[in-house]
Amino acid sequence: MGKGNTEEQRYNDPLPEDRPPRPLKLSGLEPLIITPESNFINIGERTNVTGSRRFLRLVKEEKYQEALDVARAQVEGGAQIIDINMDEGMIDGVQAMTTFLNLIASEPDIARVPVVIDSSKWEIIEAGLKVVQGKCIVNSISLKEGEALFIKHARTIRRYGAAVIVMAFDEVGQADTYERRIAICKRSYDILVNKVSFAPEDIIFDPNIFPVGTGMDEHRKNAIDFFRATKWIRENLPYANVSGGVSNVSFSFRGNNVVREAMNAAFLYHAVQHGMNMGIVNPEMLEVYDEISKELLVHIEDVLLDRRDDATERLLDYAEQVKDSGKTSEKKLQEWRNEGLQERITHALVKGVDEFIETDVEEARTQVDRPIEVIETYLMNGMNVVGDLFGSGKMFLPQVVKSARVMKRAVAYLLPFIEEEKKNLPAGEGGSRAVGKILMATVKGDVHDIGKNIVSVVLGCNNYEVVDLGVMVPPEKIIQTAIDENVDIIGLSGLITPSLDEMVYLAKELDKLSIRIPVLIGGATTSRAHTAVKIAPAYRETVVHVNDASRAVTVASNLLNEKTKVAYCRSIREEYDKLREGFLNRSKVKEYLDIEEARKNKLLLDWDNYRPVVPRKTGVYKIEASLEELLDYIDWTPFFRTWDLHGKYPEILTDPVVGEQARSLYDDAKKMLEVLVRERWLQTKGVYGLFPANQVNDDDIAIYDENGKHTETLLTLRQQSKKNKRAANIALADFVAPETSGVRDYVGAFCVTTGFGVEEKAAAFEKEYDDYNSIMVKALADRFAEAFAEYLHKKVRTEFWGYDSGEDLTNEELIRESYKGIRPAPGYPACPDHLEKNTLWRLLHAEENTGVRLTESLAMWPASSVSGYYFGHPESKYFGLGKIKDDQVADYAVRRGISVDEARKWLNPNIAD
Repeated sequence: MGKGNTEEQRYNDPLPEDRPPRPLKLSGLEPLIITPESNFINIGERTNVTGSRRFLRLVKEEKYQEALDVARAQVEGGAQIIDINMDEGMIDGVQAMTTFLNLIASEPDIARVPVVIDSSKWEIIEAGLKVVQGKCIVNSISLKEGEALFIKHARTIRRYGAAVIVMAFDEVGQADTYERRIAICKRSYDILVNKVSFAPEDIIFDPNIFPVGTGMDEHRKNAIDFFRATKWIRENLPYANVSGGVSNVSFSFRGNNVVREAMNAAFLYHAVQHGMNMGIVNPEMLEVYDEISKELLVHIEDVLLDRRDDATERLLDYAEQVKDSGKTSEKKLQEWRNEGLQERITHALVKGVDEFIETDVEEARTQVDRPIEVIETYLMNGMNVVGDLFGSGKMFLPQVVKSARVMKRAVAYLLPFIEEEKKNLPAGEGGSRAVGKILMATVKGDVHDIGKNIVSVVLGCNNYEVVDLGVMVPPEKIIQTAIDENVDIIGLSGLITPSLDEMVYLAKELDKLSIRIPVLIGGATTSRAHTAVKIAPAYRETVVHVNDASRAVTVASNLLNEKTKVAYCRSIREEYDKLREGFLNRSKVKEYLDIEEARKNKLLLDWDNYRPVVPRKTGVYKIEASLEELLDYIDWTPFFRTWDLHGKYPEILTDPVVGEQARSLYDDAKKMLEVLVRERWLQTKGVYGLFPANQVNDDDIAIYDENGKHTETLLTLRQQSKKNKRAANIALADFVAPETSGVRDYVGAFCVTTGFGVEEKAAAFEKEYDDYNSIMVKALADRFAEAFAEYLHKKVRTEFWGYDSGEDLTNEELIRESYKGIRPAPGYPACPDHLEKNTLWRLLHAEENTGVRLTESLAMWPASSVSGYYFGHPESKYFGLGKIKDDQVADYAVRRGISVDEARKWLNPNIAD
């Protein structure tokens, strides 16, 4: 390549037009040779389960012949390459990718074009490389997880003879400036060419296309930085190609197709001019560049090329003039106040603006015969719009919760008038006509309610009357309230695994009493599989698992609609029967070891040469941390997931679909965070302990005091699935030196909380009809609790135990768990034994030292609390236990000194292994 071998010589090579050609050569059954003279190469993306609902459904249902039709339509429509992605949680991606590529190979009209094997999971990429015919492209690799893995993956791709898309992403994060883009691409290129001997023409860079016109200053140069980076790559990284997903640039203008299509076309025009030679373009969202209105083009290019400080504002104003006909438009900020009464109320609900709601509701009250009619007409008309927008994916959960805040304040204003009227009406009249009444409860022993509260808000926004019984609700209260209130549906929520047993017990009790009320199941520990296998068979009425708030309204509507109920309930039962049968049959096929065989295959570490680091001090110690100290340890990704916004932080802030709403939510969180910290809304309390310890009896860990006296025993559980010859059946005890080794080892334990003060603050918001901020403060308290756990673990690793005193990790590396040692928690995959919390509480005197107590189901109260163990061995790692077989349950019952039935309740063997 080029004229010389040194880096300086290579980057002084002639410019592209003077270099001898080295085209990118791809192939299906037919070759595709991409030269500097080639037109833009269009990649079809409809065979991507993350981008096409139809293709996802066909793959899930294994209707591969119909899925082939999707691929065929892309090729017939002009796609020169097709992108295939099978990344979805309910799909076996390896099997699906292998099957689909093999099927394509037998379809000459499809197989004639090259393929992009697209996945974020390396095992899926490698499975595709093994079967794809011709020369394909792998999408993608990056430096995100460091050079070693980048080189390893690149060498494998090179060995298979494929080209590769390289994302402008490194250990710090996604490149979002011109300087970061070119630096990461240059570094990646150097590694690929010099260390991996990758053919430079087989390298395709994706320098990240981000939205413009968002209103945020840091996004002003998103397009022009892409153009400049593309030009730099083509001039300075010989023979490399550039690709990207064009429609990302215009996501800020969703709903305005005129502007979107023109912006995509203008962006593509400039990107190609700067050297972008391939990428994903949806022809339906692309205008012809020369046919764009000159006035509109000026406004768009002002934004793309960052030619004016007020470019975004000017384009937003102009965009309303060219918006699709038939669609309502919002003009300047306060002009909506000149609209009609219904339009103003609808606007306030959709936008979550409560500044004028009482004024508008009072005006509405003077125009109806009865105050209740304001709710039944004006307010519900507005909330129907909210429901439609949410259901169609045009509004997101945080916006809906803000809408509910406006609704509640409007209703609160009307209540005195409604109550006054009721005094003069016959009994039974005067109430609003809800579409249904739903009881919501977190089951006995469980204290978590954020998810339940969000679902309640969404249901309320859709005119369902919600009877919320709160948390830790015993089954007899749920049943009696359901009867007394004559509810239409019962909704049960749970986060910890004992809650699953509570749900099964409640279903049996409902069945025993011949109650015929449908039941909704939700919460982090629940699953469609558990609902189908364990809960549904216990109850003759319909039981439905609802995995997120956005589905709750649809499910409730289907259950209560007389026209759809029978067919819907039948389809749910058939679906769950099939799932249950498939699960039971699969369980019979999968091989497991009995517990004694599994112990013979335990993890054997080199204890002869192991010298454990002695903690600087053993025993139990209280610890506090200021909220300011914990800020840097917050992991924001789960915060967004709480609000049903899925994506990794910080990338979610620029996500083409949810980025706008994620930024708005993040801004609100930051504002509350500032006040929360300044005014000390939350108390931080913690305790940790470090103890001499040894592995005993294969699966147990003996805890000693400073004098060597055995004080407690930690019980651990062992994997039982049959492994290949190189893999062990692991238990947590394997990470601690056996007593027989003569080595005295150490373990730790901890409990931290930031939950005291949360309930009072949340209740204060609820009193003001502000569900949004009530949920927000609980979500932030949860993040602080996890941050406290991360903060304390670092202190233990580097100071208190000190087994990694030289650690120097960023917050991103801490979130990725790049540290030595682990902190697993009872109830989670490596140790699904909630009874171990009792042992931890005795060891740490946790309730006395922190105030955190355990409920009867061993949930921690306050809810914003975290507890667990510390293991410091350098080879300790997180793992999932998988299915616990009957013989280990019985063995565990003997070790614990309880009945087998009691053991089953607390272990809750993972039915979905």
